[in-house]
Amino acid sequence: MKVVFRSVFVFCLLLTTTLNFAQKKGKGWDMEFGIAPGIATNGGYSFGLGTDVRLQTEISEKLHFILTTGLTGFVRNTPANGMSYIPVKIGGKYFLGENLYTSGEVGIGFGLVKGSGRAFVWAPSLGLSFEKVDISIKYEDAASFLFAKNANTTYLENTTNKFTKQFALRVAYKFNLK
Repeated sequence: MKVVFRSVFVFCLLLTTTLNFAQKKGKGWDMEFGIAPGIATNGGYSFGLGTDVRLQTEISEKLHFILTTGLTGFVRNTPANGMSYIPVKIGGKYFLGENLYTSGEVGIGFGLVKGSGRAFVWAPSLGLSFEKVDISIKYEDAASFLFAKNANTTYLENTTNKFTKQFALRVAYKFNLK
């Protein structure tokens, strides 16, 4: 419980500071709607599919603050059942050139399978950002969910589900909220 409270506190502090900074600079917010099909990297699932909504604002010329949430699901591959979760992540996007960027996000994933709990989520990526389209390749790891009781798997109840890792291609449509 302390970890959740601390995470929410840090998230609110970062968001408030960023909003305040962005308003002083006169910078607006962008919103992206994305889809990210991916390949699971660790056995138990065959592939993943994610959708997300991302808010971002410019902190400096090359650095942007990002806030992302959505829905990520993994399709069953024997012997594990499917898994889905809602990630809530904050991070930064650093532009290496005019359109080329690298980004990193951290956050919490809320499992949608009964008894799976929460997991730490981290996701580095490399991408290209244009006026209306954002394309990136990302790695996302949310591997501390639990296998639940009656999950119909060969894994023991309350053992860690280490299979929720993936490489994904994220394609997003972007528009300005000014």
